[in-house]
Amino acid sequence: MTMELLAPAGGEEPFRAALAAGADAIYCGVGNDFNARRGANNFTYDAFERACRAAHLAGTRVYVTINVVVRDEEMDRALALVRSAALRGADAFIIQDWGLFEAIRRTWPELELHVSTQANVHDARGVRWARERGAHRVTLSRELSLAEIGHIAKEGVELEVFGHGALCYCYSGVCLMSSMVGGRSANRGLCAQPCRLLYDLVDESGRSVSAPGRTRPLCPKDACTASDVSALMAAGVGSLKVEGRMKAPDYVWSVVGAYREQIDSVLAHPEASSAELGSTPVPAEVARRLKRAFNRDFTDAYLRGSADDEMMSYERSNNRGELVGEVLSSSGGQVQRRDGKGNLHKDPRQDKRSARCTVTVRVDEPVGAGDLLELRPVDNPDAFLTATVPADVSAGGTVECRVARPMPKGCPVRVIRSKAAHDGSAAALAREVCRRRKVDVRIVARTGEPFTVELACVDGPALPDGSMPRAQASGFVVEPARTKAVSAEDLVEHVGRMGSTPFEPRGFDVELDEGCGMGFSAVHKVRAAACEALERAILAPYAERAAALAPVPRESSARIASSLVAAPASRPCPPRSAEVCVVAPTPEVAEAAIAAGVTRVYAQTDDLSTLDGWPAGTVPVLDEVCREPDHERLDRWVEAGAPVAVGNVSELALAAERGALAEVRGCIPVHNEACLAVLESAGAAGVWLSPELTLEEVCHLASRATVAAGLVVSGRPRVMTSEHCVLKVAAACVHDCARCGLRRRRLSLRDRDGRLLPVRTDLRARSRIYDAVPLDLTPQVGELMSAGVSRLAVDATLLDASEASAAVERLVRAIAAVAAGRKPAERERHASSGHLFWGIG
Repeated sequence: MTMELLAPAGGEEPFRAALAAGADAIYCGVGNDFNARRGANNFTYDAFERACRAAHLAGTRVYVTINVVVRDEEMDRALALVRSAALRGADAFIIQDWGLFEAIRRTWPELELHVSTQANVHDARGVRWARERGAHRVTLSRELSLAEIGHIAKEGVELEVFGHGALCYCYSGVCLMSSMVGGRSANRGLCAQPCRLLYDLVDESGRSVSAPGRTRPLCPKDACTASDVSALMAAGVGSLKVEGRMKAPDYVWSVVGAYREQIDSVLAHPEASSAELGSTPVPAEVARRLKRAFNRDFTDAYLRGSADDEMMSYERSNNRGELVGEVLSSSGGQVQRRDGKGNLHKDPRQDKRSARCTVTVRVDEPVGAGDLLELRPVDNPDAFLTATVPADVSAGGTVECRVARPMPKGCPVRVIRSKAAHDGSAAALAREVCRRRKVDVRIVARTGEPFTVELACVDGPALPDGSMPRAQASGFVVEPARTKAVSAEDLVEHVGRMGSTPFEPRGFDVELDEGCGMGFSAVHKVRAAACEALERAILAPYAERAAALAPVPRESSARIASSLVAAPASRPCPPRSAEVCVVAPTPEVAEAAIAAGVTRVYAQTDDLSTLDGWPAGTVPVLDEVCREPDHERLDRWVEAGAPVAVGNVSELALAAERGALAEVRGCIPVHNEACLAVLESAGAAGVWLSPELTLEEVCHLASRATVAAGLVVSGRPRVMTSEHCVLKVAAACVHDCARCGLRRRRLSLRDRDGRLLPVRTDLRARSRIYDAVPLDLTPQVGELMSAGVSRLAVDATLLDASEASAAVERLVRAIAAVAAGRKPAERERHASSGHLFWGIG
């Protein structure tokens, strides 16, 4: 079994670097509106067309990322982008938004669609749901173990797995931290990466409980699966994805090239590997190339079913490069003199050049001239310096470098930028053709017949009929030699000169009559014609598809919605009131909320399982994460005819199968009518709208829903869900969550501005982080109810009974004020309106 190597490209140069390095497929963005890396140097249409042509001739596929949520008013424009990219050669589209997915599938069923990791799919049931809706491939969550991946692969859907690069701390697709803190949403391609910043874990009194040096509790190391290639193949992974659409060409060239070598080695020498994790031998040169590309150190912990400290980069979030040696000594440097008061000052007589010093570094790994070194003292890491290596040095040697000041003996030295990688990628980019596709060549030279050259591709994608691209050209009629006869070797040499074409001969089959003569310039013309014919044969399916593409329909979102869900003959009048709901952490909080006016109680399944005394009719809230091991504890709460709040498409599928009344939680983002209709047609009996929506968007969607629409109007939004326990930053883990004392405390993450983000960790060490500022949308309940929002909720997850009671009473008073024609009370001090009045970009 083979496995596709999928490379990132944030622009034309990284694209060419990926092509040169041997990528089987490349993913990129077109334009800057609808992809999860809107800060990348994404392609213009003309540049994308050129890139697709080069890629297809080289045997590489091209995928376009449209992996963000899409608003109703944007749907036609997003579909226009899809059509324009398809016209120019896109092989597939990577989609997050289920409404956009359905709109593409119905408009252009011939297009290949991949489900993005942003869609938060992490079990076989979710993959099956995606397959039934037309997905050709699903990109799984990064957190899955090898065993889970192997189980999911049995569904028969091609699986894509992130194999190298940055890891998000939060499950992709359910992270609201960037948007709630700074208005830059990961669901819209503008993540500000707050997980890489400094935080303290603090207790109820504000005292830090973080262990010394663990200043970045949300910063994972980078993924690296170079040693796991054979295991991933054996598990059934169809595509190994390298992260990095914001990375430079030398990074793409180094990392993709390293994985190309690994995959090819496994395919060529399967006996050297096995299906065990970490069993693929990684040559020293391959490991070196990976370490000298940007990295925060490496981990494959998730694949091994672990999420412990070993996967975290607590100390730093920037490039660590490769540790190659240490400082032996320093000489020279800035001379300082004391004034009459004993204070130290620089000597004004010393110029900058003489102030520099020389450090002697012993290297345990080879370094090359032009490599950039980082010298970072262990006891004072902020006082780091960089230096350029002046000459090549072998492992075990020493090198002298000029720096601004002395560095302590034993100071670690790392290569953080490889000159070889930079030069290698620069050389690849300078080539007229980045990569040539191998072809088998058949030459026919029969006396009295046309001279013929036939070319057949030996690798890369097949044509739609399953055959490999091939073409031939014929020219002059072969005649007997008048002087010297042509040999087979002559023909191999001259036909094999493919020059600036995108092809490279692998082997030759020559059928040559004895005593033939011909001019080599005529041979060259036939060879050139054969190459041109093969180019046309490779590109023909794209041209045929482009000619048949339907135009972009108007009002796509509403059209798709109406085709999926029949609107009632006359829409019911908006409710004069709304059902008051609460999400309660304990039965006591639930009872206090009921006494204050709540009529509908929700509770997490863990709380329902471990606490007694819940009110009758309490609605189970299933997790936003539902992996294979979660089924045993979650699935039992899904019952025929009973309401249940579901957090992902896997749980929605189960609810539909069992006839339960599924209410889709806001962690399945709904930003357009089509998405709303997809979920309703899949069995949703209610929908809770996302906290990333504006008031106008909430009202629009609620007015279009044919099921109950709800909104959380009070409480702290959950902004992150992580498989890693954030409490581990305290370095006090007892490896038994039920006995963990830290879990029972009211802990928070304190950011650099002093804001406190509450933290809760469940019995599986899964962490949830909440916004520093509570929501209070009660002043807008009148507008919400007028638009059709029929359920208004207080999220009391972090509240005690008295606090929950006060929050519910405030909501009840607001609803009563609206019913009486009065204006509700002003927003509470220190509370937020969330995104109700300012969108997420």
